[in-house]
Amino acid sequence: MGEGGHALFDTAIGVCGIAWGAAGVLAVQLPEADAARTRARLLKGLPPLPEVAQPPAAVQAAIEGVQALLNGEARDLREVALDMARVSPFQREVYAIARAIPPGQTRSYGEIAQALGDAGLARAVGQALGHNPFAPIVPCHRVLAAGNRPGGFSAGGGAITKMRMLAIEGALERDLFDPPPSR
Repeated sequence: MGEGGHALFDTAIGVCGIAWGAAGVLAVQLPEADAARTRARLLKGLPPLPEVAQPPAAVQAAIEGVQALLNGEARDLREVALDMARVSPFQREVYAIARAIPPGQTRSYGEIAQALGDAGLARAVGQALGHNPFAPIVPCHRVLAAGNRPGGFSAGGGAITKMRMLAIEGALERDLFDPPPSR
């Protein structure tokens, strides 16, 4: 993926950002109020990374995948290499489970906790997803609170952005109070 850098790019929901290093994508940022805020939030906590007009091919493919997903294409983006050196082993496990949720489907924090082997971890799952630096490549928007409530969402616009992304994916074609589809 090259030496590393960052880029902003347009999507159907606004300007997003992506940062990368030699080992993969370091962070993705959903739109904030403006491009400057998107860039600032993207780069927070990262080493200095230059803005790159022509990202490496693997990064460009990731950008195109995010754009396609936010345009309503059923993309899971699991092919995108992520550099998870800055996240805990627990976060890695949560993110792996979240990445396996197909577009247009949702799971609950509790279901992810059960997949981890302990239903009592639902809050910890929520916290891990709240610190997800890879949204929407790690699709935390596909994880809902108990009772199919939206729960929190740390991107700009909060739960409204989460619901908008789910609507784009077709996950809201059913009533949120209906049980999730069979897997």
